Amino acid sequence: MSDELWKAYAHGWSASMAEGGVFLPHVLLRTAGGLGLKDSDVLLLLHLMSYAQGDQMDFPTMEQLAERTGTTPRTVSERISRLIKDGFLTIDDYVDGDTGMQAERYNWTGWLMKASEKAAEEKRTSKKAERQAPPSRAKAPSSDLFSTFEQEFGRLLSPYECETISGWLDQDRYTEEIILFALKEAVFAGKLNLRYIDRILIEWARNRITNADEARARNDRFYGGRN
Repeated sequence: MSDELWKAYAHGWSASMAEGGVFLPHVLLRTAGGLGLKDSDVLLLLHLMSYAQGDQMDFPTMEQLAERTGTTPRTVSERISRLIKDGFLTIDDYVDGDTGMQAERYNWTGWLMKASEKAAEEKRTSKKAERQAPPSRAKAPSSDLFSTFEQEFGRLLSPYECETISGWLDQDRYTEEIILFALKEAVFAGKLNLRYIDRILIEWARNRITNADEARARNDRFYGGRN
């Protein structure tokens, strides 16, 4: 792009920004639905902001608002009445500093307050849910793990045994791999009970053995590689 085009672009952008704009906090849009505001309500409120901040017009007529919103003056009047009734909008009296005459202007502070309160309520609810939520399980035991135990034991596991196996994963943080290898050790020793397997797992944890390869290497050293 040539220097002339860049200058023309910069001039146009500068002129556009000089016309003014509307500052819109994100919370107003994020909470609009939760406050019961329709898109048409939000659009009307934004146009009121636009008139005040961009056109320096605090009290546009129904006809002006209807033209910008693409509706009728009657529709605009009904929406404004509803917004006032619901506490999102007020019409304030004030004395014009230039003319000394009494005038009116729209005030959307009610919308700002409702949006802020809604956002705070959502945040409190979210924090409360986090505090009340049960601690997440590290890992749920797979059905294959239970099935393997039942196959080796030759019977169904009791609720207590299922809870014990789950505790190895959730509380002790053992992997399924190391649990199954401990089960294999118990089968080899002919001691098929969870108390014996638990002692094996505790011993391995004490020696920082975390997987089957490390446990197998330990067996090779102590038992001559029977696994």
